[in-house]
Formats: sequence, structure tokens, C-alpha cells
Amino acid sequence: MKNTTFQQQASIPKPRWQTGAYARHATYELILPEPFLMLCRLMDIPPRNMIIDFMDDLSCGSCWQRERRDAAREHLIRYFIAHGYGQQHYTEAEIREMFSQMDTVGRLFPWGSGIQMIDRYCKWRKKQQRCWFKQWRRRRG
Repeated sequence: MKNTTFQQQASIPKPRWQTGAYARHATYELILPEPFLMLCRLMDIPPRNMIIDFMDDLSCGSCWQRERRDAAREHLIRYFIAHGYGQQHYTEAEIREMFSQMDTVGRLFPWGSGIQMIDRYCKWRKKQQRCWFKQWRRRRG
């Protein structure tokens, strides 16, 4: 049987901006601060897991523990804003709107549906995320 899902995904071109520092598939070699590493060890959470959780929560994805992570996500959004990320281009209200829109897309994941519906959702999500990105890129100050 042909794997059409893979063929469809492979045929979708990646955005032109997804290169260099913004490449989607990236390998980093990090020097982890020793206190961070100690904290991870004391809590029995590998640093890789913590970094992945950070990225998943901040990107408002459709992870399987979504509701449990709502409080952490809100703290990360405040962290993001407190650091001033993106505020040279957008207001705090606009940044919060971006996160709200990303969260809405993540909440639409068709839990309990068949693989065909999940494939449709994933295809729609990819298109929607590209439109969302273009919309915000045009509004950039």
C-alpha cells in the first residue's frame, strides 16, 4: 500500500525564510548552565525534555496534555513578553493576540478522530499557520 500521507507532506515546499538560524530541522550544541543541569537532575527531568516542553508550550501546540499545561503556557507568554521579545515590531497586545490565535489552532485538534480526519487537520493547520505568519509579517512595524 502506498504511503500517500508521506508523499503529500514531502510535496509541500518549505517557506523561503526557513533557512539558517530559522531552519526547522536544527541541531544545536549547547553548554547548559550547571545550576540548570543540577536542577534538572534533582527533579529527574532530562534537560532535553524540559527544552522540548518549553517549545511545545510556548508554540501553543496540540499536545496530549494540553489542558494541564495551560497555566505553564500563560507563564511562558508572560516570560516572553517580559524579555521584550518582538516588541520592536509589535505591541504587547498584538503579541498576546498572536499567542491567542496559535492557541485556538492547537485547541482544534480532532482528538478521538480517525487518521483521515487527523491528516486533514494537519494539512489545514499547515496552510493556516502559513497564512497566519504572512498576516503578522505584513503587520510588522
